[in-house]
Amino acid sequence: MQATTLKYKSQGVAKYYFIAALVLFTAQIVFGIALGLQYLIGDFLFPYIPFNQARMVHTNLLIVWLLFGFQGAAYYLVPEESETELYSTKFAMLLFWVFLAAGALTIVGYLAVPYAKLAELTGNELLATMGREFLEQPLPTKVGIVLVMLGFLFNISMTVLKGRKTSISLVLLMGLWGLALLFLFSFVNPDNLVRDKMYWWFVVHLWVEGTWMLILSALLSFVLIKTTGVDREVIDKWLYVIVAMALITGILGTGHHFFFIGMPGYWLWIGSIFSALEPIPLFMITVFAFNMVQRRRREHPNQAALLWAVGCSVVGFLGAGVTGFMHTLSPVNYYTHGTQITAAHGHLAFYGAYVMVVLAMISYAMPTLRGREANSRRAQNFEMWSFWLMTIGMIVMAAALMGAGILQVWLQRMPTEGAMSFMATQDQLRFFYWLRMAGGVAFLLGLITYLYSFFAKPGADQDQVDTMSNGMLPRRTQAA
Repeated sequence: MQATTLKYKSQGVAKYYFIAALVLFTAQIVFGIALGLQYLIGDFLFPYIPFNQARMVHTNLLIVWLLFGFQGAAYYLVPEESETELYSTKFAMLLFWVFLAAGALTIVGYLAVPYAKLAELTGNELLATMGREFLEQPLPTKVGIVLVMLGFLFNISMTVLKGRKTSISLVLLMGLWGLALLFLFSFVNPDNLVRDKMYWWFVVHLWVEGTWMLILSALLSFVLIKTTGVDREVIDKWLYVIVAMALITGILGTGHHFFFIGMPGYWLWIGSIFSALEPIPLFMITVFAFNMVQRRRREHPNQAALLWAVGCSVVGFLGAGVTGFMHTLSPVNYYTHGTQITAAHGHLAFYGAYVMVVLAMISYAMPTLRGREANSRRAQNFEMWSFWLMTIGMIVMAAALMGAGILQVWLQRMPTEGAMSFMATQDQLRFFYWLRMAGGVAFLLGLITYLYSFFAKPGADQDQVDTMSNGMLPRRTQAA
């Protein structure tokens, strides 16, 4: 195995963030399995971990570990793109421990204290911000998130300012600053329910379908440059077009959340039209990834990272684009809103677009953080198995939830007479919930395999990493 050293010593900070992200990711999936069982066995873990607490932990862990992943990716990417050391390594490590402690204490609070009591203990009466989905964090945690992210952005921005400016680092900065500033809407909790939902979606939607898309594009571009050797100018042109389309469709696409919350009727048209266009930048990302692989000028030894990058573009398009489009038009959304179809879209979209790009970045960066250009062939084989186990497991989960959602609409939403009650409908969905559990278990096995790949020792005949595409990635064309 060819040894290598980091180009910039301060990139080593990223390793801590990546490890924390993977640990929290594992905890998120464990709680997800527990939630799936609670759908089937109503008193599973009750009263120790009731459904509402498990769900808060599951969704909050998703947000926190992805933020760790984004920060780790930035700390690795920005020094290399800027061709200079990080502005302050010590500050980055201080923020890491503060963020980790705050996140851990919040999760413990969710599990150990009734939510109403937690609100009382953490000063929610001073500024009421708790009780909204995905934004359940106590006030001190929200303040801590803002301070940590602002400190992180200061560190990253100062690094970019003192070094080389590239399109990748600038797009990444734009996405990260947007992420931090939009989170400020989580502190706004008006009495008017319509305005409350508007501000809530300004955080949730404009994160996931706005600023996070910029982060996704920057990270994916970086991995593809490193693993394919394609000219930066080619990738830059794609990046600008993708970012422009993502912002145009993503911002006005917020309207698909304004359909039935008391907003004016014109949002039915704006939300439908621009939401229908949202798959375009996601499709462009897919074409972009495959085009870069076809143009590649080198066979990078880290083929596992390339597989994650290409997989991210495909599954992201299927999850965020295709399944999102299926129920984004207002006449369709009238029946599907809040059903398991939404859950199918959410699970596949988050996994394809954001989980996979963070895993691609970890797969590329971790070997160099451990002093090698790429993992051994045996370790990468385990990692590729983990890719297929997790991806197939997630597709099974999404398909099961989609089937459950369609049946839910048929039995509960569409009939004008004799519609089933919510609980009676849930009884009819048990087959799909068991199928979802099977997909969840496969996903967990894939994650365990992924974690094991970091500890897999090379075989006697595997000192060198050869080309490992094995037919899973497109071959280089002669035109390249």
